[in-house]
Amino acid sequence: MKRVFFFFLLVLQGAVFAKESPKFAVSEIPADLMKDVNVVYREDQSIFTIQTRSKATHRVYTVVTILNPNGKSHASEDIGYDKLSKITTLRATVYDAMGFVVSRLKNSDIYDQSGYDGVTLFSDNRFKSIDLSQGTYPYTVEIEYEVEYKFLFFVPSFYVQGDEKVSVQHGLYTLNYAPGLAPRYKATNIAQPPHVEHRPDGSGSISFEFKNIKPLELEAYSKTQYQFQYVQAGPTDFEYDSYIGTMDSWDSFGKWINSLNKGRDVLSDETKRKIRSLAEKGKTDEEKIKILYEYLQGKTRYVSIQLGIGGFQPFEASVVDQTGYGDCKALSNYMVAMLKEVGIKANYVLIRAGKNEGEIDPLFPTSQFNHAIACVPMQRDTLWLECTSQTNPFGYQGRFTGDRKALMITDNGAKVVNTVHYPAEKNIQSRTGEVFLLPTGDATAKVKTTYSGLQYENDNLNFILDDQADDQKKWLQKTIDIPSFDVKSFSIKNHKDKIPSAVVSVDLDLKRFATVSGKRVFVTPNLMNRSTSIPEKVETRKTNVVLKMPFIDLDTIRYHLPEGIYPEFTPKPVTLKSRFGEYEASFTIEQNNVIYIRRLKMNKGVYPPESYAELIDFYKSLNRADATKIVFLSKT
Repeated sequence: MKRVFFFFLLVLQGAVFAKESPKFAVSEIPADLMKDVNVVYREDQSIFTIQTRSKATHRVYTVVTILNPNGKSHASEDIGYDKLSKITTLRATVYDAMGFVVSRLKNSDIYDQSGYDGVTLFSDNRFKSIDLSQGTYPYTVEIEYEVEYKFLFFVPSFYVQGDEKVSVQHGLYTLNYAPGLAPRYKATNIAQPPHVEHRPDGSGSISFEFKNIKPLELEAYSKTQYQFQYVQAGPTDFEYDSYIGTMDSWDSFGKWINSLNKGRDVLSDETKRKIRSLAEKGKTDEEKIKILYEYLQGKTRYVSIQLGIGGFQPFEASVVDQTGYGDCKALSNYMVAMLKEVGIKANYVLIRAGKNEGEIDPLFPTSQFNHAIACVPMQRDTLWLECTSQTNPFGYQGRFTGDRKALMITDNGAKVVNTVHYPAEKNIQSRTGEVFLLPTGDATAKVKTTYSGLQYENDNLNFILDDQADDQKKWLQKTIDIPSFDVKSFSIKNHKDKIPSAVVSVDLDLKRFATVSGKRVFVTPNLMNRSTSIPEKVETRKTNVVLKMPFIDLDTIRYHLPEGIYPEFTPKPVTLKSRFGEYEASFTIEQNNVIYIRRLKMNKGVYPPESYAELIDFYKSLNRADATKIVFLSKT
C-alpha cells in the first residue's frame, strides 16, 4: 500500500507541475549566447539595501541554464549566516529543457551545517547549502534568497561573469541606500555608467544593468581578476557589533582597526620579565626579534576564531600567552605586544595572503583582507613576521604574503605598504649531478639540488622538510621529473634563514634512461629540468603579459661513459635572449665524460599584449633546446 500511495503522490505531483505554463525554455536563449559555453545566466540579480548604519539586506535572484556537466557547479549554492545575520528567504525550482517544472526545493533538500573548516576553534559561522544538479542536460535552476544583516561592513561585489564559458542574458546589480548612507563603488572593465537616482530625502539607488554578455575567454600569463567585468562597493559610515567606523580612506579604516585592538596588548608582569630575559640574549635588535619570534613559534599554535567581531578583533595578548593558541590576528597582536615590551616598535598588518589570491585595490578602501601578520620597520630594512607558522624561517615571507601590497596599521591610522620582493638572484635552484651510464641504457645518478628563496617552495617542498622519511620519499617520487627511476637513498637538509634554502641529495637507479639502437646510444642531457609547456596561441591578445616570479635555474650534469662508448654527435651551444629571460646550454667533452651546463633566468615583469607571440617563440626555442640529444657510438 505504501508503494502504491507513494506512486500516486508522484503522479499527482507531476500532474500539478504539468498544468503550469513552461518558463525558461532553452529554446528561448539567443543562439549567440549558447555558443562555446557551459551555462547561460538568464537572470543574475544582486540587490543590496542599506537601511541603517547597522542594518542591511541582500537579495539574490538567479536563473541559470546548465548545458553540460562542466557547468554543474552553477546548480548549487552556499549561503552563509551567523549570529549577526539570518537567511529570511530561500526558494529554488528546477526546470527541464522545455521549461516545465522538474522539482521545487524542500526543507529536506537544504543542508544546514557549521562553517567549521578543520582549524577553527570557535565559530558561529554556518551555511545553508543546496545542490540542484540533474543528470539530464540541459536544465534550468531558479534560485532566490535574501539575507538580513545586523551590521554594515561588507557590500558584496558583483561579477558579470564569474568564470569562463559563461554567458549572461540579463544581469542587474543594484545598491539601495538610506539617507546619508550612499555607498562607494568602483567599476572595472565596464564601459556603461550606472543608473543613479538621488531622492529628495537623501536616499537613492545605483544600478548597473547588463544584457547579452558573451562568454569570456581568459588569457594565460595575465592577471585574472582584471580580465573580468566587475563592480566593487563599500560603505562609508558603518557599524559592526557596536563598533562604529568610517571607510572613506585607509587612515579612517586603520583607526577603526585600532579601536578594535586598543588595550589588547597587555601582558602579565611574569610574562614581561620572561620576555625581557629572553631578549637580553640578543646583541642587536634583529637578534632580539628573532629570539622572540622563535619563542612565539615554540609556544603557540594557530587556531581560527570566528565569533561576531572576533572575525576582526584579536584575542588579548594575555589570553594567547596563557592558552598558547590564537588566530592570525591574535598571534600577530601578541608578537607586537612582546616586541613593545623590549622597546622595539612593531606594526600590525592586514594582508591578502595566498599564492593565487587576487591583489587588493589600494585606491579603494574596503575590507579586502584575509590574514594578519606583523612587521618591524628597521633602519635599513623591514622585517616581516608570519606569526601563524611554527616552521616558517624568521623574516621570510615567500609566496604566501610576499611581493604584494598590504595595509600597515599605524598609531594614527594606516598606510598601504609593499611587502618583500625577491629578485631572481635570490630565487635559485642549483643542481649538480653525476650520471653513470651503462652499456644497456640503464644508469645510476647522484644528484644534489639546492632550492633557495622562492624556489624553497617548489612543489610545496617547504611543507615536507620536517616530515617523516616515508613522506619525504613520496614527495621525491612524485616530483622527480624522470620517466623511470628508483630512489636508493636520499637526504634533505633545511636552512632556515631570511633567504631560506633546502638541500636535497638523492641516489637514483635510472631504468632505460638512454635509448639504445644498434651501436648508437641516445641521451637527453637535461636530466630532470626540461621545459615542455608552450603558452596557448591566441589570435588577438588583449591583456598585458604578466610574469610573476623571477628565478634562476642552474644545472651541471656530468655523464660518465662506460668503456667502448664515445660521443658521435654533441649539440652546439645554445644561447637565447628575450625581454622575458635568458637561456644558455653548453656541452664539454672530457676523457670518458660529457658535461652539460644549463642556465635559465626568467624575469618578473608586465609586458604589452603584442609581446605574447614573442613569449611563445621563446618557450618553443627553450623546449627544443631542453629536448636536444647527445648521440654516443659503441665500438662493440
